[in-house]
Amino acid sequence: MKMRFGTCFIMMMILTATVSAQSKKFVHNKTDLRIQSQGSFLVGGTTLTTAGTFDVDNALKPEGQTFHGDHAYVFYQVPRKAKKLPLVFLHGAGQSKKTWESTPDGRDGFQNIFLGKGYGVYLLDQPRRGEAGKSTVEASVKPVTDEQFWFTQFRIGNYPDYFPNVQFPKDAYSLEQFYRQMTPNTGNFDAKVVSSAVSQVFDNIGDGILITHSQGCGPGWLTAIQNTQVKAVVAYEPYSGFVFPSGEVPAPIQSNGLFGALSGVEIPLADFKKLTTRPIIIYYGDNIAKDPTNVWNKDHWRSGLEMAKLWVAAINKHGGDAQVVHLPAIGIYGNTHFLMSDLNNVAVANLLAGWLKEKGLDK
Repeated sequence: MKMRFGTCFIMMMILTATVSAQSKKFVHNKTDLRIQSQGSFLVGGTTLTTAGTFDVDNALKPEGQTFHGDHAYVFYQVPRKAKKLPLVFLHGAGQSKKTWESTPDGRDGFQNIFLGKGYGVYLLDQPRRGEAGKSTVEASVKPVTDEQFWFTQFRIGNYPDYFPNVQFPKDAYSLEQFYRQMTPNTGNFDAKVVSSAVSQVFDNIGDGILITHSQGCGPGWLTAIQNTQVKAVVAYEPYSGFVFPSGEVPAPIQSNGLFGALSGVEIPLADFKKLTTRPIIIYYGDNIAKDPTNVWNKDHWRSGLEMAKLWVAAINKHGGDAQVVHLPAIGIYGNTHFLMSDLNNVAVANLLAGWLKEKGLDK
């Protein structure tokens, strides 16, 4: 009996120590924010209806019933004395609005940073993702052990090694938080479905600035084409979805990345010219190859950066105002694919804030 009591006591002490150690790794932010209003809403999407008449006595039958899906979920906060143009944030592949919230190690993300700078902030979950999970098309969600691939793909390092200069916290807790923020599609990714919903966000809130990340950048261009209330587009590390005028699509950029060559998308010139009517800026981080290499993650993003430069040249050729900023070229080093949550994310945010001021978008 004494043996059992002693064993239980030791186990409880170990458990208590473990919980205590875990709790010490989370620190509440102490940002002093004055919020005038906040809330959430769902926008866009479609409605499916099954033919027939609804029978309340047979309510489990689908006849006469509806299904609302493919909308976006929006959480917003507006500070006191907010600037005229709010910021609308759209995440990338496998992500949700969490991208823009607190960082994996618990620091302020772009949500709080830009609220502190006086901007209204709208965080989106795109259709078929996160809190906008009601999809009108079927999908299977399977548990796939692939997190070490994403560690490498997102340029934290070449697993298990971190890049020497990486701006990602190297403690186990932060890495686990990063893995856990990944979230699956509940239906196939469809850029047109996403851009339609995002466009309706702007119909709802009025003029604003669209800030996109990774896979979300392609729908971002389509949203700007659809909606003149998008007054500027900021893109963090786009890879796919670069649109070019008919007859001006560049040759595919070969890559040793796991997804092969990168190709542009052809659209009518009239649609492309709509992208020339507002300022656009693209940011890329570090550890991207300058020349072709067999280091597949670095080469994958080399092709994205090269395509972005061709795309910006096409925009400016047609009278637009676009630029690519490669952070190492201006002395900012070590950024991963998630520049907005890296250890130097305040410096990254200040860079964007300076551009918004330069373009007169910070009034």
